[in-house]
Amino acid sequence: MLRRTGILVLTLSLAVAACAGRADPEAGPSPAPSPGGGFPVTVEAANGPVTIEERPQRIVSLSPTATEILFAIGAGGQVVAVDDQSNHPPGAPVTDLSGFEPNVEAIAGYEPDLVVIANDIGDLVSSLGRLDIAVALQPAAEDLDGTYDQILQLGEMTGEAAGAEEVVEEMRREIDELLEEVPDWVRAPTYYHELDPTFFTVTSDTFIGQVYAMVGLQSIADEAEGAGSGYPQLSSEYIVSADPDFIFLADTKCCGESAETVAARPGWERIEAVRRGDVVELDDDVASRWGPRVVDLLKVVVTAVTQGAES
Repeated sequence: MLRRTGILVLTLSLAVAACAGRADPEAGPSPAPSPGGGFPVTVEAANGPVTIEERPQRIVSLSPTATEILFAIGAGGQVVAVDDQSNHPPGAPVTDLSGFEPNVEAIAGYEPDLVVIANDIGDLVSSLGRLDIAVALQPAAEDLDGTYDQILQLGEMTGEAAGAEEVVEEMRREIDELLEEVPDWVRAPTYYHELDPTFFTVTSDTFIGQVYAMVGLQSIADEAEGAGSGYPQLSSEYIVSADPDFIFLADTKCCGESAETVAARPGWERIEAVRRGDVVELDDDVASRWGPRVVDLLKVVVTAVTQGAES
Protein backbone atom coordinates (compact mmCIF):
# COMPACT_ATOMS: atom_id res chain seq x y z
CA MET A 1 0.00 0.00 0.00
CA LEU A 2 2.78 2.45 0.87
CA ARG A 3 4.49 1.78 -2.45
CA ARG A 4 1.24 2.36 -4.34
CA THR A 5 0.62 5.63 -2.52
CA GLY A 6 4.18 6.79 -3.13
CA ILE A 7 3.91 6.10 -6.85
CA LEU A 8 0.53 7.85 -6.92
CA VAL A 9 1.85 11.00 -5.26
CA LEU A 10 4.86 11.03 -7.59
CA THR A 11 2.64 10.61 -10.63
CA LEU A 12 0.28 13.38 -9.57
CA SER A 13 3.07 15.79 -8.72
CA LEU A 14 4.73 15.14 -12.07
CA ALA A 15 1.45 15.73 -13.88
CA VAL A 16 0.90 19.04 -12.07
CA ALA A 17 4.46 20.17 -12.80
CA ALA A 18 4.15 19.09 -16.41
CA CYS A 19 0.93 21.03 -16.88
CA ALA A 20 2.59 24.13 -15.48
CA GLY A 21 5.34 23.89 -18.06
CA ARG A 22 3.38 22.97 -21.17
CA ALA A 23 3.29 25.11 -24.29
CA ASP A 24 0.89 28.03 -24.57
CA PRO A 25 -2.59 26.44 -24.73
CA GLU A 26 -3.83 29.39 -26.79
CA ALA A 27 -1.38 28.53 -29.55
CA GLY A 28 -3.45 25.51 -30.64
CA PRO A 29 -2.14 22.52 -32.57
CA SER A 30 0.67 22.88 -35.09
CA PRO A 31 -0.40 23.41 -38.70
CA ALA A 32 -1.37 20.22 -40.50
CA PRO A 33 1.22 18.83 -42.92
CA SER A 34 0.68 18.58 -46.63
CA PRO A 35 -1.81 15.92 -47.81
CA GLY A 36 1.10 13.61 -48.53
CA GLY A 37 2.40 13.90 -45.00
CA GLY A 38 5.63 15.44 -46.31
CA PHE A 39 8.75 15.70 -44.19
CA PRO A 40 10.58 17.38 -42.62
CA VAL A 41 7.98 18.72 -40.22
CA THR A 42 8.39 20.89 -37.14
CA VAL A 43 5.91 20.82 -34.27
CA GLU A 44 5.76 22.91 -31.11
CA ALA A 45 5.87 20.36 -28.28
CA ALA A 46 6.04 21.26 -24.60
CA ASN A 47 9.85 21.14 -24.84
CA GLY A 48 9.90 23.59 -27.74
CA PRO A 49 10.18 23.12 -31.51
CA VAL A 50 10.78 19.51 -32.53
CA THR A 51 11.87 18.84 -36.11
CA ILE A 52 11.31 15.42 -37.64
CA GLU A 53 13.42 15.06 -40.77
CA GLU A 54 11.83 11.88 -42.12
CA ARG A 55 8.80 9.76 -41.28
CA PRO A 56 9.90 7.99 -38.07
CA GLN A 57 10.23 4.22 -38.30
CA ARG A 58 11.47 3.47 -34.78
CA ILE A 59 9.37 5.24 -32.17
CA VAL A 60 9.83 4.70 -28.43
CA SER A 61 6.97 5.78 -26.18
CA LEU A 62 7.58 6.35 -22.48
CA SER A 63 4.02 7.58 -21.96
CA PRO A 64 1.08 5.17 -21.70
CA THR A 65 -1.22 7.86 -23.07
CA ALA A 66 1.05 8.54 -26.05
CA THR A 67 1.23 4.79 -26.68
CA GLU A 68 -2.57 4.60 -26.87
CA ILE A 69 -2.68 7.60 -29.18
CA LEU A 70 0.01 6.28 -31.52
CA PHE A 71 -1.84 3.02 -32.05
CA ALA A 72 -5.21 4.75 -32.35
CA ILE A 73 -4.05 7.04 -35.17
CA GLY A 74 -2.45 4.23 -37.16
CA ALA A 75 1.20 4.69 -36.18
CA GLY A 76 1.44 1.49 -34.15
CA GLY A 77 3.56 -0.21 -36.81
CA GLN A 78 6.24 2.44 -36.29
CA VAL A 79 6.47 1.82 -32.52
CA VAL A 80 9.37 -0.46 -31.56
CA ALA A 81 9.21 -0.12 -27.75
CA VAL A 82 6.96 1.24 -25.03
CA ASP A 83 7.44 1.68 -21.30
CA ASP A 84 6.48 -0.86 -18.67
CA GLN A 85 3.21 0.94 -17.86
CA SER A 86 1.91 0.96 -21.43
CA ASN A 87 -0.55 -1.93 -21.26
CA HIS A 88 -2.94 -0.82 -24.01
CA PRO A 89 -3.47 -1.84 -26.72
CA PRO A 90 -2.60 -5.49 -26.02
CA GLY A 91 -0.25 -5.67 -29.02
CA ALA A 92 1.99 -2.81 -27.89
CA PRO A 93 5.68 -3.83 -27.64
CA VAL A 94 6.00 -3.54 -23.86
CA THR A 95 9.54 -3.48 -22.43
CA ASP A 96 11.11 -2.83 -19.05
CA LEU A 97 11.82 0.79 -19.98
CA SER A 98 10.60 3.19 -17.31
CA GLY A 99 9.07 6.60 -17.74
CA PHE A 100 9.64 7.32 -14.03
CA GLU A 101 13.29 6.23 -13.91
CA PRO A 102 14.41 6.60 -17.53
CA ASN A 103 17.66 4.97 -18.61
CA VAL A 104 19.14 6.91 -21.52
CA GLU A 105 21.42 4.08 -22.60
CA ALA A 106 18.57 1.57 -22.61
CA ILE A 107 16.34 3.92 -24.60
CA ALA A 108 19.09 4.63 -27.13
CA GLY A 109 19.61 0.88 -27.50
CA TYR A 110 16.38 0.72 -29.49
CA GLU A 111 17.88 3.15 -32.02
CA PRO A 112 14.80 5.39 -32.00
CA ASP A 113 14.25 8.21 -34.44
CA LEU A 114 11.54 9.64 -32.14
CA VAL A 115 10.94 9.32 -28.39
CA VAL A 116 7.67 10.52 -26.86
CA ILE A 117 7.61 11.27 -23.12
CA ALA A 118 5.15 12.67 -20.60
CA ASN A 119 7.72 13.92 -18.08
CA ASP A 120 11.22 15.30 -18.51
CA ILE A 121 12.68 13.39 -15.58
CA GLY A 122 16.42 13.61 -15.11
CA ASP A 123 16.75 16.12 -17.95
CA LEU A 124 15.86 13.36 -20.40
CA VAL A 125 15.15 15.74 -23.28
CA SER A 126 18.67 17.17 -23.20
CA SER A 127 20.30 13.78 -22.66
CA LEU A 128 18.61 12.26 -25.71
CA GLY A 129 19.16 15.46 -27.68
CA ARG A 130 22.92 15.08 -27.24
CA LEU A 131 22.54 11.74 -29.00
CA ASP A 132 20.67 13.44 -31.87
CA ILE A 133 17.43 11.66 -30.93
CA ALA A 134 14.25 13.68 -31.49
CA VAL A 135 12.15 13.94 -28.32
CA ALA A 136 8.58 15.21 -27.99
CA LEU A 137 7.39 16.10 -24.49
CA GLN A 138 3.63 15.74 -24.11
CA PRO A 139 2.71 16.27 -20.44
CA ALA A 140 -0.66 15.58 -18.89
CA ALA A 141 -3.32 17.50 -20.80
CA GLU A 142 -5.17 20.16 -18.85
CA ASP A 143 -8.43 19.66 -20.75
CA LEU A 144 -9.93 17.90 -23.75
CA ASP A 145 -8.63 20.53 -26.14
CA GLY A 146 -5.16 19.67 -24.88
CA THR A 147 -5.83 16.01 -25.65
CA TYR A 148 -6.97 16.85 -29.17
CA ASP A 149 -3.86 18.98 -29.72
CA GLN A 150 -1.58 16.13 -28.65
CA ILE A 151 -3.34 13.64 -30.92
CA LEU A 152 -3.04 15.96 -33.91
CA GLN A 153 0.58 16.69 -33.04
CA LEU A 154 1.49 13.01 -32.95
CA GLY A 155 -0.31 12.56 -36.24
CA GLU A 156 1.84 15.23 -37.82
CA MET A 157 5.08 13.85 -36.38
CA THR A 158 4.37 10.30 -37.55
CA GLY A 159 2.92 11.01 -40.98
CA GLU A 160 -0.52 9.93 -39.77
CA ALA A 161 -2.25 13.33 -39.80
CA ALA A 162 -5.36 11.95 -41.46
CA GLY A 163 -5.68 9.17 -38.89
CA ALA A 164 -5.25 11.67 -36.06
CA GLU A 165 -7.95 13.93 -37.46
CA GLU A 166 -10.31 10.97 -37.72
CA VAL A 167 -9.68 10.03 -34.08
CA VAL A 168 -10.37 13.59 -32.89
CA GLU A 169 -13.52 13.88 -34.99
CA GLU A 170 -14.81 10.55 -33.69
CA MET A 171 -14.07 11.54 -30.09
CA ARG A 172 -15.93 14.83 -30.50
CA ARG A 173 -18.91 13.08 -32.07
CA GLU A 174 -19.14 10.39 -29.40
CA ILE A 175 -18.76 12.90 -26.57
CA ASP A 176 -21.51 15.12 -28.02
CA GLU A 177 -23.81 12.11 -28.27
CA LEU A 178 -23.07 11.03 -24.72
CA LEU A 179 -23.71 14.47 -23.27
CA GLU A 180 -27.13 14.55 -24.89
CA GLU A 181 -28.13 11.76 -22.48
CA VAL A 182 -27.26 13.76 -19.36
CA PRO A 183 -30.25 14.94 -17.29
CA ASP A 184 -30.91 18.60 -16.61
CA TRP A 185 -30.00 18.75 -12.94
CA VAL A 186 -31.95 20.94 -10.53
CA ARG A 187 -28.97 20.65 -8.20
CA ALA A 188 -25.50 19.60 -9.29
CA PRO A 189 -24.90 16.09 -7.89
CA THR A 190 -21.68 15.66 -5.93
CA TYR A 191 -19.08 12.94 -6.32
CA TYR A 192 -15.98 11.49 -4.71
CA HIS A 193 -13.36 10.11 -7.11
CA GLU A 194 -11.03 7.75 -5.26
CA LEU A 195 -7.47 7.52 -6.51
CA ASP A 196 -6.35 5.12 -3.81
CA PRO A 197 -7.60 3.75 -0.47
CA THR A 198 -5.79 6.50 1.46
CA PHE A 199 -8.43 8.89 0.07
CA PHE A 200 -6.43 10.91 -2.45
CA THR A 201 -8.94 12.43 -4.84
CA VAL A 202 -9.43 15.12 -7.50
CA THR A 203 -11.00 18.54 -7.61
CA SER A 204 -13.08 20.03 -10.41
CA ASP A 205 -10.01 21.88 -11.71
CA THR A 206 -8.16 18.73 -12.82
CA PHE A 207 -8.50 17.00 -16.17
CA ILE A 208 -10.63 14.24 -14.66
CA GLY A 209 -12.63 16.82 -12.71
CA GLN A 210 -13.49 18.60 -15.94
CA VAL A 211 -14.76 15.33 -17.40
CA TYR A 212 -17.15 15.02 -14.46
CA ALA A 213 -18.10 18.68 -14.83
CA MET A 214 -19.18 18.02 -18.42
CA VAL A 215 -21.81 15.73 -16.92
CA GLY A 216 -22.83 18.38 -14.38
CA LEU A 217 -21.14 16.82 -11.32
CA GLN A 218 -19.19 18.66 -8.61
CA SER A 219 -16.32 17.25 -6.57
CA ILE A 220 -16.70 17.15 -2.79
CA ALA A 221 -12.98 18.01 -2.63
CA ASP A 222 -13.32 21.50 -4.10
CA GLU A 223 -13.40 23.13 -0.67
CA ALA A 224 -11.11 20.66 1.11
CA GLU A 225 -7.75 21.49 2.62
CA GLY A 226 -5.13 21.14 -0.09
CA ALA A 227 -7.64 21.58 -2.90
CA GLY A 228 -5.28 24.00 -4.60
CA SER A 229 -3.04 21.10 -5.62
CA GLY A 230 -5.90 19.54 -7.53
CA TYR A 231 -5.25 16.25 -5.75
CA PRO A 232 -5.99 16.63 -2.02
CA GLN A 233 -6.00 13.78 0.46
CA LEU A 234 -9.27 13.63 2.33
CA SER A 235 -10.16 11.87 5.55
CA SER A 236 -12.80 9.21 5.93
CA GLU A 237 -14.73 11.56 8.22
CA TYR A 238 -14.67 14.33 5.61
CA ILE A 239 -16.06 12.02 2.92
CA VAL A 240 -18.83 10.69 5.15
CA SER A 241 -19.78 14.21 6.19
CA ALA A 242 -19.77 15.44 2.57
CA ASP A 243 -22.19 12.61 1.70
CA PRO A 244 -21.50 12.43 -2.05
CA ASP A 245 -24.23 11.38 -4.44
CA PHE A 246 -21.79 9.26 -6.44
CA ILE A 247 -18.53 7.48 -5.65
CA PHE A 248 -16.15 6.56 -8.47
CA LEU A 249 -13.37 4.08 -7.69
CA ALA A 250 -10.17 4.40 -9.71
CA ASP A 251 -8.36 1.91 -7.48
CA THR A 252 -10.08 -1.33 -8.42
CA LYS A 253 -7.15 -2.94 -10.24
CA CYS A 254 -4.31 -1.62 -8.13
CA CYS A 255 -5.85 -2.08 -4.74
CA GLY A 256 -8.85 -4.39 -5.06
CA GLU A 257 -11.40 -1.76 -4.03
CA SER A 258 -15.04 -2.35 -4.95
CA ALA A 259 -18.56 -1.34 -4.04
CA GLU A 260 -18.47 -4.09 -1.42
CA THR A 261 -15.23 -2.95 0.24
CA VAL A 262 -16.47 0.64 0.28
CA ALA A 263 -19.75 -0.34 1.91
CA ALA A 264 -17.81 -2.18 4.61
CA ARG A 265 -15.83 0.90 5.67
CA PRO A 266 -16.87 2.21 9.11
CA GLY A 267 -19.63 4.79 8.78
CA TRP A 268 -19.75 4.69 4.98
CA GLU A 269 -23.10 2.91 4.98
CA ARG A 270 -24.58 6.34 5.76
CA ILE A 271 -23.32 7.88 2.50
CA GLU A 272 -26.00 8.54 -0.10
CA ALA A 273 -24.01 6.90 -2.89
CA VAL A 274 -23.60 3.72 -0.85
CA ARG A 275 -27.24 3.62 0.21
CA ARG A 276 -28.46 4.03 -3.37
CA GLY A 277 -25.91 1.69 -4.93
CA ASP A 278 -24.19 4.51 -6.84
CA VAL A 279 -20.63 3.33 -6.22
CA VAL A 280 -19.03 2.96 -9.64
CA GLU A 281 -16.01 0.74 -10.27
CA LEU A 282 -13.71 2.24 -12.90
CA ASP A 283 -10.77 0.84 -14.84
CA ASP A 284 -7.74 2.44 -13.16
CA ASP A 285 -5.85 2.88 -16.43
CA VAL A 286 -8.72 4.41 -18.37
CA ALA A 287 -9.39 6.80 -15.49
CA SER A 288 -5.78 7.99 -15.29
CA ARG A 289 -4.98 8.70 -18.95
CA TRP A 290 -5.98 11.59 -21.16
CA GLY A 291 -5.99 9.88 -24.56
CA PRO A 292 -8.75 8.53 -26.81
CA ARG A 293 -10.16 6.25 -24.09
CA VAL A 294 -11.43 9.28 -22.19
CA VAL A 295 -14.57 8.60 -24.22
CA ASP A 296 -14.84 5.20 -22.52
CA LEU A 297 -14.53 6.87 -19.13
CA LEU A 298 -17.19 9.43 -19.98
CA LYS A 299 -19.48 6.64 -21.16
CA VAL A 300 -19.22 4.90 -17.78
CA VAL A 301 -19.88 8.15 -15.91
CA VAL A 302 -22.87 9.09 -18.08
CA THR A 303 -24.37 5.62 -17.71
CA ALA A 304 -23.94 5.79 -13.92
CA VAL A 305 -25.54 9.21 -13.49
CA THR A 306 -28.44 8.57 -15.84
CA GLN A 307 -29.25 5.33 -14.08
CA GLY A 308 -28.86 7.06 -10.74
CA ALA A 309 -31.24 9.80 -11.81
CA GLU A 310 -33.85 7.22 -12.80
CA SER A 311 -33.64 5.21 -9.57
